[in-house]
Amino acid sequence: MKFSIVIPVFNRPDEVEELLRSLVNQSFRDFEVIIVEDGSSIPCGQVVQQFSETLPTHYYIIENSGPAGARNFGLTKAQGEYIIFFDSDCLIPQGYFEAVEQALQETQADAFGGPDRAHPSFTPVQKAINYSMTSFFTTGGIRGGKQKMDKFYPRSFNMGIRREVINQLGGFSKMRFGEDIDLSIRIVKGGHKSCLFSKAWVYHKRRTDLKKFFKQVNNSGIARINLYMKYPDSLKLVHVLPAVFTLGVGFLACLFVVGILLGTATQTGIINPDPPFGLMICTLALLPLLLFSLIIFIDASIRNKSIHIGWLAIKASFIQLLGYGSGFLRAWWKRCVKHEGEFEAFKKNFYK
Repeated sequence: MKFSIVIPVFNRPDEVEELLRSLVNQSFRDFEVIIVEDGSSIPCGQVVQQFSETLPTHYYIIENSGPAGARNFGLTKAQGEYIIFFDSDCLIPQGYFEAVEQALQETQADAFGGPDRAHPSFTPVQKAINYSMTSFFTTGGIRGGKQKMDKFYPRSFNMGIRREVINQLGGFSKMRFGEDIDLSIRIVKGGHKSCLFSKAWVYHKRRTDLKKFFKQVNNSGIARINLYMKYPDSLKLVHVLPAVFTLGVGFLACLFVVGILLGTATQTGIINPDPPFGLMICTLALLPLLLFSLIIFIDASIRNKSIHIGWLAIKASFIQLLGYGSGFLRAWWKRCVKHEGEFEAFKKNFYK
């Protein structure tokens, strides 16, 4: 068997149904599907049963152990030459496996990953979130938009690894966030070849609303520092940029407040500059943010052919950068300055 598809699930029966239906539509069928129910209160067993005659499915229920634990359990049941991990909120386009097959023949990769896109059926908010996570202007596009022949770090929503390699590495670590990057780092450090397969993309819903999206990216920022503490050479400039953006927004916000105070002082006659100094400061504080918002709006509107999504993309982009940046800075302060241990945010209500 060529591929074993491992899918961890937590309270997402509807999304599992959509994912399995997309797998039924594949012309390439040399794979098995392993669904690991990770302590869900809303199981998807009946959904999986509906596909038992059209897909080689295996369904397992375990106590809640997080995505890494569920994937590692699925790994113990896998028989394929390669293990492919999908998130349960993904849809697989036709031709995915053919693209993987061709790229494997060309590269002989030990591990691989692919990009993601927004499906036409996604909500405007999901499309806006997808834009913020994949756009060059939010650093998403910098992290892998072109074909790379080595040192690519795949993410678990669309990740493939040779079974003997992942078994050798001991699977995913116990990290709740960043566990896929941790594995990717170990793959590269172990001398194994990891490639980006740009044509092996999936539709990825990510989060369904902006509040959940903030929680996700905030933990991603924290995870980046946790990874830095384990692998100091893994921290790159692109990982720091959201933190720089966050500090910049904070500085501009303070500058705007100073402008307001000076404007108020001018009106009361305390000072009387000409032209009004407070208005100048407020304008200078707002201009960079307005320019960034305009760029996001135009680019997102064109890419999605929707002004509405363009407006939503502004909010999603700020949430992505500020959420990641604030998590990064908080973790840097706690772990690098105060020398505290590994931690995560929103542990009890991450999925709410």
